[in-house]
Amino acid sequence: MTDRIIRIGTRGSALARVQTDEVVQALRTAWPKVRVEVVPITSDGDRRKSAPLQSLGRGTFVKGLEEPLLDGEIDLAVHSAKDLPSALPEGLTIVAYPERKDPRDVIVNRWDAGFAELPPGARLGTSSPRRAGQLLSERQDLEVVPVRGNVDTRIGKVGVDGYDGVVLAAAGLERLGWKGRVSAYLEPDLCIPDAGQGALAVEAREGDCEVSELAVAINHSATWSTVTAEREFVEATGGGCRVPVAAYATESRGILSILTMACLPDGTQIFRSNLESPADDPIGAGREAALALEGTGAKEIMYTARIV
Repeated sequence: MTDRIIRIGTRGSALARVQTDEVVQALRTAWPKVRVEVVPITSDGDRRKSAPLQSLGRGTFVKGLEEPLLDGEIDLAVHSAKDLPSALPEGLTIVAYPERKDPRDVIVNRWDAGFAELPPGARLGTSSPRRAGQLLSERQDLEVVPVRGNVDTRIGKVGVDGYDGVVLAAAGLERLGWKGRVSAYLEPDLCIPDAGQGALAVEAREGDCEVSELAVAINHSATWSTVTAEREFVEATGGGCRVPVAAYATESRGILSILTMACLPDGTQIFRSNLESPADDPIGAGREAALALEGTGAKEIMYTARIV
C-alpha cells in the first residue's frame, strides 16, 4: 500500500516490547509491504524508579510516548489501554484496539493458594487503590503493601522483603509467557478490572490519514466497543481521582454488559452496579453505567472522599 516507514514508539520494559511486537506483527500481517520500525523511548516514569506509583499519576508512562508522537518522531504509540487517561492530548487519537487478552487480575503468592485460602495477615503487594479496596472489602484480615517495578521485579519479591504475594494483571503474565506463575485468578465479581485492562491502545496523530488507515485494519470491533464504554465510564465519573473506580464490559449479541465499582481504598465502603445497554453506542453505555453506579449510593463517596 505504501513505501512509508511506520515508526512505532515503545517503552523499554520487557512487557512494553512484547506489547509493541504484538502490534507490529499484526500490522505486518495486514500490510505485508509496509515497513515498520520500532523506536525505544524512556519515559519519565521509567526514570523515576524510586517514586511511589500513585505520586506519578495515571498518564506518566503514557506521556513519554505521546510527546514524540506529537513531535513527529514516531507515527504510532502502543499503550496498555488501562494506563491511558480518559482524555487524550489535543492532536492525538486512538485508532485501534487489537483483540483484548484476559482482563482479570491475578495473585502470585508463596503458598500458591487461592484468594480465600490465603492465611490471615498475608501481605499482598499492589500500588493500586482499586485492587486494594476490592480485596480488603472481602478480607479485612489481609494487609496490602505498596510495590513498584516491572512484572518480573514484582514477582521476584514474592516470599522476600516482607511480601507474601503480589497482585498483577493476567494479560501481562500471559504476554510474557508466565501464566504458569499464577496462583489464582480473581474473577470480576470479586475484583473488577481497571478500565481497558488486557487491551492495547494504538494511538496516532489526528489527521495522519495514511497511518490511521493502516492501523484500523488491526482493530477488533468487540474490544473497541467494550473498552470505549469502560473509558467513557471513567471519564463520566471524573477519572477516579477521588476514589478508585472500575469498569469491565463484555459484548454478546449486540448487548454490552458493564460491571462497575467504586470503593474506598481501605475496603470499608464499596458499591457495585451491573448495566446492560446496546453495543452500538458504547459512549452512551459508559455514561449510563456511571449514572447507574451513582444510583447505588456510590455518589456519597465518589465526589467527597479522596484517594490516600
